Amino acid sequence: MKKLYLSLLAATLLFLLAACGGNQDNANGKTDSQDAAEKEVLKVGTEGTYAPFTFHNEEGELTGYDVEVIKEVAKRMGVEVEFMETQWDSMFAGLNSNRFDLIANQVGINEERLANYDFSNPYTYSSSVIVTKADNNDINTFEELKGKKSAQSLTSNYGAIAEENGAEIVGVEGLAQSIELIKQGRAEVTVNDKLAVLDYMKTQNDKNVKIVAESDDVSEMAFTFNKGNEELIEKVNKQLEAMKEDGTLTKISEEWFGEDVSAK
Repeated sequence: MKKLYLSLLAATLLFLLAACGGNQDNANGKTDSQDAAEKEVLKVGTEGTYAPFTFHNEEGELTGYDVEVIKEVAKRMGVEVEFMETQWDSMFAGLNSNRFDLIANQVGINEERLANYDFSNPYTYSSSVIVTKADNNDINTFEELKGKKSAQSLTSNYGAIAEENGAEIVGVEGLAQSIELIKQGRAEVTVNDKLAVLDYMKTQNDKNVKIVAESDDVSEMAFTFNKGNEELIEKVNKQLEAMKEDGTLTKISEEWFGEDVSAK
């Protein structure tokens, strides 16, 4: 009987200890959001095929503007980064299922996404721009596109902008072909994304074209999170703000685009 009593007492003590251990997080007042914020590894969803933002260099290393920004943020947070490469079409599904903690892939902030996700502070700003030959002195505003030949992809939003401003559309397959037609004199302008143009001009070192006008409508890009991760977002924003203040964000931006695209 004494042995049975001692066995029951030991089992009871073990149960109580296990129960206390299992409730430790709740006793400390931790939430799921706090647990995510205290991770030692930050899981980041990204394409890995979208230069110059997230892609593999000639050595096979994942790099790019977005990749380097989030790596610096994580370094300052004292955590490691695990990149999880995912096609754009399934990027948000991966975030929804918590496969990763955030998306770093030039996600634009808009009303539809704000209804379902939370965002960090923007780290990229872009707008539509007009590109002409370097010696152009006749076109300096969107209003002056009227009657001009504009080389545009027929299905792009930028072609619609050119057409709305009275330009005559010359169909092309992409930005590189647009710029070739401008240099050949077969088109006078192209309307395109500022980041794409800056990347082209930097990587190609092309001095034959220039940006002559920029739209007032600015797009903001930021890291994207599931709702309920306020503490993690706060920690990321703290580092983004510090990187902006000490010039690190500007430096990364200039390395990739030749100018600061991290500020309006």
